[in-house]
Amino acid sequence: MKSHFVGATNYLLIDISNSFTKLAFATRRRILKPRRIPTANLTAATLQRFVRRRSPRRVRPGTDRIDIFVVCSVVPKKNGTVREAAKRSRILWLTPRVDLGVGIDYPNPKTIGADRLANAAAVAALYGCPAIVVDFGTAVTFDIVSARRNYVGGVIAPGLESMTNFLYQRTALLPKLSLKEPRSTVGRSTTEAMRSGAVIGYRGLVREIIARIKAERFPGKKVHVIATGGYADLIAGRLPEIDAVHPNLTLEGLRIVANLNA
Repeated sequence: MKSHFVGATNYLLIDISNSFTKLAFATRRRILKPRRIPTANLTAATLQRFVRRRSPRRVRPGTDRIDIFVVCSVVPKKNGTVREAAKRSRILWLTPRVDLGVGIDYPNPKTIGADRLANAAAVAALYGCPAIVVDFGTAVTFDIVSARRNYVGGVIAPGLESMTNFLYQRTALLPKLSLKEPRSTVGRSTTEAMRSGAVIGYRGLVREIIARIKAERFPGKKVHVIATGGYADLIAGRLPEIDAVHPNLTLEGLRIVANLNA
């Protein structure tokens, strides 16, 4: 579809998720270093300060203009914050109605999280299809792009931190856990046992879901499996089923979608 965002080259990419918001300046070709803040702390003033601190010379010499705010949001109550901060700047909201570079073969596209569409756009453009994106966020999501470059659906499971926090909150004796690689499978303390169950057990969850997706959708075919999100390095880094870990895949999707619509 055609867009009225003609000639735009400077973007502010904003990925608003339930726990954290990632911000990054970008051009058509690259993303600068992202910043992550708790979504609860996201205000119009915070966004405006972020824009003012930007160094124009690192993005495009001779200008300090942001052409488009490019946004994927799964927290609707924060959308007004972006509108307030953008003032008269253009905003491109990532929705099923914009050109994603991939099709959507899904009964109700409006119910797909905008971050999941950004991931689909990014994996298709950067790695090829068919593909599976595993995004380790508040929930862990598995999103599937077919060989015909269509988003066809996915899987949603509880996030790693959500699961471990539930144990801490709902039991009298289990401690709050710092998540890192366990020293061994068999824990020699309560904390070590919990850490082993969390990390090794979570890898089992991810491995089984990937295997079932491949068997059901792509039997005998090569599938690109890419991980992103907060715990991607910890969990996916030791899974041979994962081809690559891309920490800024969602932001890359926003940049790619902005290029397609600008």
